[in-house]
Amino acid sequence: MTVMTAESMLATRILSFSYPDSPALRNLTLDFSQYNVTGIIGANGCGKSTLFMNLSGILRPQEGEVWWDEEPLEYGQKALRALRQRVVTVFQDPDQQIFYTDVESDIAFSLRNLGMDEDEVQRRTEYALQMVGAEHFRHKPIQYLSFGQKKRVAIAGALVMESDYLLLDEPTAGLDPSGRKQMIDIISNIVAQGKRIIISSHDIDLIYQICDGVYVLSEGEIVGSGTPETVFVQKEMLEKAGLEQPWLVKLHSETGLPLCKTEQALFSLLRTASVPENHEQNGEEIL
Repeated sequence: MTVMTAESMLATRILSFSYPDSPALRNLTLDFSQYNVTGIIGANGCGKSTLFMNLSGILRPQEGEVWWDEEPLEYGQKALRALRQRVVTVFQDPDQQIFYTDVESDIAFSLRNLGMDEDEVQRRTEYALQMVGAEHFRHKPIQYLSFGQKKRVAIAGALVMESDYLLLDEPTAGLDPSGRKQMIDIISNIVAQGKRIIISSHDIDLIYQICDGVYVLSEGEIVGSGTPETVFVQKEMLEKAGLEQPWLVKLHSETGLPLCKTEQALFSLLRTASVPENHEQNGEEIL
């Protein structure tokens, strides 16, 4: 895995943002360089989307700062353009960022808009198609893609920027179980390439399984943070934030079974526990 450098630091310091009718974020000090995959969770209206827009420079905090490259973010056109090539957002609804009628042209759009050499455009496009498993529908018109396929195209369009950070807004929303598994695999592959990912999601089981660190938002404030194993055992805190525990954590809490991060780890544990060392049960060998 690629080692992230100090220059790749993305953080907020005592950041507050208010809309005309109400405050949205209050005194947030967050460090997104601390983990490979950071989850942002909270009930509707807690400020997750507003935080994403502050991180990408779409919104500007009234108090505090977004820090990038070890210094406060500047909001001039040149600085924001540079930021958005290295901190790229993929929206919940892929139709918000798909502009072309064919897959390849859409993925390559941002690169051509930057005037990049066509050979480099093709190289990055091929890489992105492979990363999201979209080679087999690369020539399919956008209007005939499934919702899940559109999500993968939107992620590919972000990956071609070869950014340091990828911000994913509800990446599994609207996906069936197969599509959800594909999305988890895609995220894991992206992280293995040395990218940092920030995920905002209501999919608590996803956040628990795939994230290294978690921030819990409630009414614009951080009410919990740490590793998934430490955050999700705090049932009372989660309930006050309008959230539930992941099912694997509930199972641990209710049964006393060891805390497992994935279903596969749980099933492996149960299989091991159910087979005696001598492979015998009630005098009969287990085949």
